[in-house]
Amino acid sequence: QVQLVESGGGLVQAGGSLRLSCAVSGRTFSSYAMGWFRQAPGKEREFVAAISGNGDSKYYADSVKGRFTISRDSAKNTVYLQMNSLKPEDTAVYYCAGDLRGTYYLRMDPRTIRSWGQGTQVTVSS
Repeated sequence: QVQLVESGGGLVQAGGSLRLSCAVSGRTFSSYAMGWFRQAPGKEREFVAAISGNGDSKYYADSVKGRFTISRDSAKNTVYLQMNSLKPEDTAVYYCAGDLRGTYYLRMDPRTIRSWGQGTQVTVSS
């Protein structure tokens, strides 16, 4: 397994932007599909975005399409989530996750994912 550490969360006004980062330890970063999830108070954790190990394939939840962009930098072992046009409903704790099996499990069966970060709080004020 790899170790994941998120950063970049904070308080922002509606319409603003934030960029989350997830630093990944280990030498096998390019083998991992990576994803972002979020959990709002009183709600279940939900999928936000995923990216394949080589970065060629990207997937987004409908609620963030056109506003959020996932990317990865193999030289820095880091995956990013650029969040634009933020809305109050984007308020949540955001988690980074990784899986060697590919993006399918990040998108469809996150309960089987074993590599998670500790989360970073994003709060969007109206």
